[in-house]
Amino acid sequence: MMTGKPVAHIAVIGGSGLYEMRELRNIKEIRVKTPFGNPSDDILTGKLSGVPVAFLPRHGRKHNILPGEINQRANMWALKSLGVRTIISVSAVGSLRQELAPTHFVFPGQFVDETRGRISTFFGNGIAGHVPMAEPFCKKLAEMMYKEAEKLGIKSHFGGAYCCMEGPGFSTKAESCYHRKMGYSVIGMTVATEAKLARETGFHYAPVALVTDYDCWKEGEEVNQEKVITTLKKNIENIRCLLVKAVPGALGAGCSTNCPEFIKTSVFTRRENFPPKLYKALKPIIG
Repeated sequence: MMTGKPVAHIAVIGGSGLYEMRELRNIKEIRVKTPFGNPSDDILTGKLSGVPVAFLPRHGRKHNILPGEINQRANMWALKSLGVRTIISVSAVGSLRQELAPTHFVFPGQFVDETRGRISTFFGNGIAGHVPMAEPFCKKLAEMMYKEAEKLGIKSHFGGAYCCMEGPGFSTKAESCYHRKMGYSVIGMTVATEAKLARETGFHYAPVALVTDYDCWKEGEEVNQEKVITTLKKNIENIRCLLVKAVPGALGAGCSTNCPEFIKTSVFTRRENFPPKLYKALKPIIG
């Protein structure tokens, strides 16, 4: 399904708590079918601060999809079909640094991908492409959100590296200490795959990492599901307040990373050699 008129230029990918935003108006649900299967859930659309926005719960509204099971290609294709240009990605993370405390927000500048076997590209099967990933996130979008968070009094940190682990189990202590030694800032299970496909789709994309715990490197503060959920609940109001400001701000954030242009020069296969069926599926993305 490709819609004619854009439904929203801004999308938020996050958890189920974001479906309950009191500030959202003119709410509708859209079910999108894609050539890559079903997205994580129906997409909720509405207006936030007067701006059309789309919400997609990456783990499903029932939170029944593991990080490695998320159909990221379908999610990206679905958002593209609705006219989305910018994605704000909200996710829970463990902290690998003392100063990044639970309830703090982190706006990372890099990621390290330690996932295994996930589908993280639209390319292959007859179309070869390689997008640049040196600067994986839209810096202007991240800077805008960081400044808005600071104005709201939310303790926030800009920069650092997000380590994307496979999961679904949390780190061993040896892994946690190793990641600290490598200089990573936070650890989670979703951003790397999402960011790679967002880059191929031409989105302005930036993550907001919500610190829920100290992973397991800090003695006596080892992560567990209860800690994550408790801290996330505390953070829901803060992320809602940030989105009220960040969604309209995203429209004028600008871009120094050239996010939408990468795909135009990243396809190596000549167009006349594209497999017709695959090209039909990818045409909304590669043009």
